Amino acid sequence: MTRGRKPIPRPGAPSEGLSALPRCPTHLDETARKEWRRLATPLHEAGILTIADRAALAAYCQAWSRWVEAEVQLRKTPALLKTPSGYVQQSPWLSVANKQLELLGRFMSELGLTPAARTRLDPDVAGSSATPTVRRR
Repeated sequence: MTRGRKPIPRPGAPSEGLSALPRCPTHLDETARKEWRRLATPLHEAGILTIADRAALAAYCQAWSRWVEAEVQLRKTPALLKTPSGYVQQSPWLSVANKQLELLGRFMSELGLTPAARTRLDPDVAGSSATPTVRRR
């Protein structure tokens, strides 16, 4: 059975933007905290970051940290490994990297971090002056 097109979000009750930038959750590791600091300010300034988005942003940052760690490990080890019985299998780090990249894509869509996701945001929030500008590393 076909699912059809994604529904277009209808304007409802506007979500309340936060008056102050939310604090970075303490459970995030250092790499995730750096990503939080990189994204939280532009999202807050654009009026996109609400209290409901804090957990999604934290999860995005943790997935980012895990993806970075997996990529570092993949530079040290091959993507394919030979088992003691002679079979070739994918590195566990490649599995971790792929899964975290998949999660990152979902969170980027939810948080309006991709061009396509920004077109689905509320026009009052996602106007040209409110589009988040993220600092480059």
